[in-house]
Amino acid sequence: MPDQNGESMAKNQSLSPPQIVVLGFLIVILIGTILLSLPQATASGKSQPLVDALFTATSAVCVTGLIVHDTGGYFSLFGQIVILLLIQIGGLGYMTMATFLLLLIGKTITLKERLIMQESMPQFSLGGVVQFAKHVLKITLVLEVIGAVILSLRWMGQYPVSRAIYLGIFHAVSAFCNAGFSLFSDSLIGFRGDMVICLTVLSLFFIGGLGYVVVSDLYYLRHRKFPQFSVHTKMVLSITLTLIVLGGVGFFLLEYKNPLTLGGLSGREKIMASLFQTMTPRTAGFSVVNVGGMMQGSLFLTIILMFIGASPGGTGGGIKTTTFGVMLATVWATLKGKKDVTLFKRRISGEVINKSFVVGFLSIFFIVIITVIITSSESYSFIRAFFETMSAFGTVGLSTGITSGLSSLGKTLLIVTMFVGRLGPLTIGVAMMSEVKDLRFRYPEKRVLVG
Repeated sequence: MPDQNGESMAKNQSLSPPQIVVLGFLIVILIGTILLSLPQATASGKSQPLVDALFTATSAVCVTGLIVHDTGGYFSLFGQIVILLLIQIGGLGYMTMATFLLLLIGKTITLKERLIMQESMPQFSLGGVVQFAKHVLKITLVLEVIGAVILSLRWMGQYPVSRAIYLGIFHAVSAFCNAGFSLFSDSLIGFRGDMVICLTVLSLFFIGGLGYVVVSDLYYLRHRKFPQFSVHTKMVLSITLTLIVLGGVGFFLLEYKNPLTLGGLSGREKIMASLFQTMTPRTAGFSVVNVGGMMQGSLFLTIILMFIGASPGGTGGGIKTTTFGVMLATVWATLKGKKDVTLFKRRISGEVINKSFVVGFLSIFFIVIITVIITSSESYSFIRAFFETMSAFGTVGLSTGITSGLSSLGKTLLIVTMFVGRLGPLTIGVAMMSEVKDLRFRYPEKRVLVG
């Protein structure tokens, strides 16, 4: 007769899908850290400090782009390829890569593996999760190849063919995965007047930040009109475009006369740079202006955009556009005295509303704590510490130039912040909590004075 206590204990000791996802990312980061700490990973042939290797591996897997060493100058070809592979794994999500390998060897995807994949990817139904993973791989491969070809052809006039192809592949993968890693020490500032390069990189990280669900809808349902799309897709497109327009106009007005950013550019370059710098905080990390020279108003505007971030199911971070949209809709409905929260003539469930505010609260709480500690332990101004923390949490990669100057404690705090930002505070929180069974009764309801 089976031991029921033993079975119960084994069941309780098994890892939940969120815990497996967290563990999977940690394992990939650990492997990347080991590889990047090898002497062969640096151009000088000397091993870098372990905290720097861990920082770079975390930044790559979490597709952030914050760096403590110049990627193109400090790392060898081996080190750069390791970073590129970590970016690709991190952008797709390790479960998507694992699914690809399982399908490649012809292995059947079990129910447990589907549950873990569903936790890692934004598929709404369990039945189509494997098919969705195939769509993710197909979309990623096609768009990265197109981007790499365009960038390679553009750079062939300036670099040898092999170098141009390598630059094209690296920046296409980094852009689509919203990683922000660049082989140029000044990111893309040297190419801000090149419309082909700027628009190609911008298009890649814009599509990657929309999320695979939205991209799939736009492709497979491209013959439909906007009202026929899902509420999720309509929310993502509406909020994204609104943020781009408002942010672009705000950045243009704030930085128009700043000699360190837009002041010395032509009218066309100012418009292009404003558009680029408004879209890159959606977790892309590339830059065409000197971020350290931006006005404090622009830095704060960028912080807000980084906090909102990209959209669910993509390669970006932040609390996500849909979370922000649900929170706004809830506030509006409350102010109007409405009982239901509605978007596009559809009622939003209470569970989604609760999750949105939990994500928002946990994110703000976590960011405040990290910012306070960094401000206290480092010799940098509050706005710069706040900017760096938000960039790490939103997996953006923009920096005012203080990353490499941080102490080991500061770097460690940003490592934790990047990890939490990539997986999401809700996933981390659920993974840390023990499972609680639903009660068979409900407590009496009582009103509490608020506001």
